[in-house]
Amino acid sequence: MNFSDEDIYAAVKHHLPTVNEYVASHGGAIKLLGTDNGKIYIELTGACHGCAMSLMTTKMVVQKKLRELIHPELVVVNVDGTAENTLPETYYTEGQEEPEEEIEEVSVWDKVKKLF
Repeated sequence: MNFSDEDIYAAVKHHLPTVNEYVASHGGAIKLLGTDNGKIYIELTGACHGCAMSLMTTKMVVQKKLRELIHPELVVVNVDGTAENTLPETYYTEGQEEPEEEIEEVSVWDKVKKLF
């Protein structure tokens, strides 16, 4: 896929209300946690959190619909507390800013010394 994590996040956020309709009809909701290399990390909440059918809901409802709406190669992971379904150490989430470059502080004395 030639999309940035930021682009994928924005597209998922835009389409999430549509996808969430089915989950909401079962007393649950979808929380978008972040994206990383084409993977979308969500958390099923409400009645869907911890439900035995949550894997089926994630793959057959959420992932299937997002693949139709955004891109056929998207992978959706429900972060449910199991070892195989965890957030990576680094991922994109809304409001994340680029790290600021470290600026070297130069004292007035150092500037004056350069003149001599």
